[in-house]
Amino acid sequence: MTITPVILSSTVADDEPPVSLWRDAWHRLLRNKLAVAGLAVVILLAFVAVFGPWLTPYDFLTQDLNARNQAPSLAHLFGTDDLGRDVFSRVVYGTRTAFVVAIVVTAIAVVIGVALGAMAGFFGGMFDRIVMWFTDMTMSVPNLLLVVVINASLKTPITAWMEARYQATLNPFYRETIWVDFLLVFGSMALISWPPYARLVRAQVLSIRGRPYVTAARALGLTNRLILMRYIVPNAIGPLIVSVSAGLGTAMVLESAFSFLGVGVNPPTPSWGNMISDGLRVWQHYPHLLAAPAAVLGLATVAFSFLGDGLNDALNPRGSK
Repeated sequence: MTITPVILSSTVADDEPPVSLWRDAWHRLLRNKLAVAGLAVVILLAFVAVFGPWLTPYDFLTQDLNARNQAPSLAHLFGTDDLGRDVFSRVVYGTRTAFVVAIVVTAIAVVIGVALGAMAGFFGGMFDRIVMWFTDMTMSVPNLLLVVVINASLKTPITAWMEARYQATLNPFYRETIWVDFLLVFGSMALISWPPYARLVRAQVLSIRGRPYVTAARALGLTNRLILMRYIVPNAIGPLIVSVSAGLGTAMVLESAFSFLGVGVNPPTPSWGNMISDGLRVWQHYPHLLAAPAAVLGLATVAFSFLGDGLNDALNPRGSK
């Protein structure tokens, strides 16, 4: 009897390569229509923030007293304000202000929060208790009160110092007080924005530091710094991305709120907040002065909210409904 050998074909080579975590998350994000719409709006606003001031028909400071308080038209898409300035151009430049503040403040807050949260969760003990006490104390102070105190106590001496430097050097840079506004806004908003990132990263590190690969890294003699940078922080980055996307929208709203109250970016630099503040005084007669910046701010907030929810579902599929 002749036995015919049967050749078993291996299917391993025919299998498709495994999909990476980030590519799989990207595909899940693209299936979320609201998240895609939010991402499209965010990209559009980012493009406007970078290139918009060169594409607008008017300079945001150009005044035309013969065209004061005009309604929206083809010549002025969002109308003009009480000084004859083009509202569309000012809203576009205000987009740059909002993005600069949101990106810089969020970046500073993330760096501080990740550093303190990762070290607190990794080392534990007294260092963890001190960091968490400082975090809770910062979060317990009302945000508006802290920002008002910082601006009221620091703006006057910094402005006086810059004026003295101008008198001594005649350098026009020291007359640009907008840098004082941005410095105080960046510092005060970062001071109130880092605690949530620290708590989030600390919780992630506490759940990761006991994993087998961290224990193996310790057994191999790797330093604590290398373990944190190579094995712990990268594995805690998923929830942080979701929090950062939501934090950018929150930073825009905070900047607008502080500018609305007069403790943020002050005129003549356009900001959605100070434009809303100016429009609120005359909205019954000239509603376009309030509607234009408020609508753009609302659109940006909703877009970041949709994008954050989509990222949460994409990076945490088990938690999505």
